[in-house]
Amino acid sequence: MIPAPRIGPHQLDGPVVLAPMAGITDAPFRRLCREQGASLAASEMTTADVDLWQTRKSRQRLSLDGDLHPRVVQIAGSEPEQLARAARFVVLRGADIVDINMGCPAKKVCRRLAGSALLRDPELVQRILDAVVSAVPVPVTLKMRTGWDPDNRNGVSIARIAEQTGIQSIAVHGRTRACAYRGKAEYDTIKKIKEAVSIPVFANGDINSPTKAVDVLSRTGADGIMIGRAARGRPWFFSQVLFYLREKKFLSTPASAIQRDIVLRHLDAMYSFYGEQHGVRVARKHLAWYSEHMESGQQIRQRAVRTETASEQMRLIRDIFADRGDGENAESVFGLPGIGASGADIEKENRETQETFEIRSTAGQCAQTSTPGLHGRGRVALLP
Repeated sequence: MIPAPRIGPHQLDGPVVLAPMAGITDAPFRRLCREQGASLAASEMTTADVDLWQTRKSRQRLSLDGDLHPRVVQIAGSEPEQLARAARFVVLRGADIVDINMGCPAKKVCRRLAGSALLRDPELVQRILDAVVSAVPVPVTLKMRTGWDPDNRNGVSIARIAEQTGIQSIAVHGRTRACAYRGKAEYDTIKKIKEAVSIPVFANGDINSPTKAVDVLSRTGADGIMIGRAARGRPWFFSQVLFYLREKKFLSTPASAIQRDIVLRHLDAMYSFYGEQHGVRVARKHLAWYSEHMESGQQIRQRAVRTETASEQMRLIRDIFADRGDGENAESVFGLPGIGASGADIEKENRETQETFEIRSTAGQCAQTSTPGLHGRGRVALLP
């Protein structure tokens, strides 16, 4: 068995966790990824301004009904007392772990001097972490980047501050804020962070295959890995990574009938969670991501984004799998996981991010261009 990290009183089942992603890691997707092997699945990033929690979107983001323990809620902000208050509220709502975001590079977040903008102000980082850790009786964790820009990789000093204030684990994305999602993640800084602290460290960034997972763990010495984009459209990726870590053998994608049932259950969960009308809209982007791993994916994507009803979407999936046969041993509709994807492939994925995060903007500048969303709304991309 491979070692599994412990976060405060919570012993995880394994070293592979789902990254929090706004617009993606809602309750239905979190539950699905946990079922498929993720040992932890944090909520979508939520503003620490509790006065904004009355919207339907915020209520849904904060919903923990049906989540497996330990339940994690991620909050973002820049005011220590505001973050402390938000942490107390999410614990009252059932959170077992509170995660603080200091990794998001999105302009809307940085304008509030939140997310990765905080890495420029270690003193404020310390005040925030002190306030939140002191405010709640549950473990507090931190999501961060390696620094503000390539000339200011201060991840090691931030990690030391985190440990000193009582943070129970750290997840580190292998890029600076200035790098956003461009180029390749670097893992040398994560290795230095791991060597500098005794709390669990999760490595994050460009882990898109089982072999890459092993390579990142080996290169960084991290206690675990955090997977984000690679889980879109293939939630079973967690079981494939875990199998490779344990057995050093590749686990093929599930049989067609199992894939079909997973997708149908995911669709049904979204309709139940959001209501059919809104659930159909949310489901379109997930169907688009599923199509990226299917044969004839472009044609399937074009059909998926035009669906208007739940019955249309369910019928589309049944038809796709029926065309290939739906027996347990039928040929997989999905391709094998991307093993050793090229830098160009990763760069393309990074340009096509869909997630969004809405937060009040105030004075302050953060030089980062926005990335259009899936439906061309022009919102800022947000991924771990």
